[in-house]
Amino acid sequence: MSVKFNREYEFYTADVFTDQAFGGNQLAVFPQASGLTTQQMQNIAAEFNISETAFVFPSTNDDCTNSLRIFTPDAELPFAGHPTIGAAHILSLIGDVNLDNKITKIVFEEGSGPVPVLIHQLDGYPAFVELTAPQLPIYGSEHPSVQSIANVLSLDIADILHEKLKPQSVSCGLPFLFIPISNRAAIKKARLNREVWEREFMDYWAPDFYLYTFDPESAGVDIRARMFGPSKGIGEDSATGSAAVGLAGYLGSLESNTDGTIKWKIEQGFEIGRQSFLNIEVDKKDGEISAIRVGGSSVLVTKGVMYIT
Repeated sequence: MSVKFNREYEFYTADVFTDQAFGGNQLAVFPQASGLTTQQMQNIAAEFNISETAFVFPSTNDDCTNSLRIFTPDAELPFAGHPTIGAAHILSLIGDVNLDNKITKIVFEEGSGPVPVLIHQLDGYPAFVELTAPQLPIYGSEHPSVQSIANVLSLDIADILHEKLKPQSVSCGLPFLFIPISNRAAIKKARLNREVWEREFMDYWAPDFYLYTFDPESAGVDIRARMFGPSKGIGEDSATGSAAVGLAGYLGSLESNTDGTIKWKIEQGFEIGRQSFLNIEVDKKDGEISAIRVGGSSVLVTKGVMYIT
């Protein structure tokens, strides 16, 4: 018995925010996704069952290079960092983006708005890709109690106390609740309590958690981070660019610098065996944040074909 397939779609997978295969955050990219319906894209993302799958289309905006739609196994996202970074890397590798200059700029049309991307090439290879957040920080005005946050993360209140920082919800395209953690030992023991989350956080404006501490493990790194994304069907994410830009915006707003660029390097994914490194930057002018960026390396892992009946 033969099976007739109506269409074939080429896909690639990459590990993003790493320079080594089997590290970083996994991503599937369909570079020529025209013809797929929203439901088909959601089904494909569920089939891959990794944190995100990205689909590239021609843009309907003359100022954008391509349109990019991003799906978790459960839902479509208006913006996400590692799919944007990884898609640019893949499009460069397969020749859909020409790397004629040392730095090539493209713009993805995403649900949250145009996302500028810079691709830094080394001997024709996209060695480093960085995006500019589509939005400047938007802050949530009300927050759950510190006790509730400790309960949902299976931590003690002392684990999330910081002399200068407090839990703060921020969005630079996607909202997260940013939680300062006292040290690396505390961040390692955090575990999401699903029952508490469903009761107290599921309907909150920023229902997903980005934990961070200034007690990293790696040399040359400033911040250790973890992300739990229950509202997106993500148990724990190994590298979260959309959250990293939100953290950069929040930390940048607290810095006394009135002008210039402030930089940090984040390590993430260590607790789940997917070591990732993200570079974040904030530009300030006259005391106000003017731009936020996140960047990193990626590695191509697989190439394949999906058959759509």
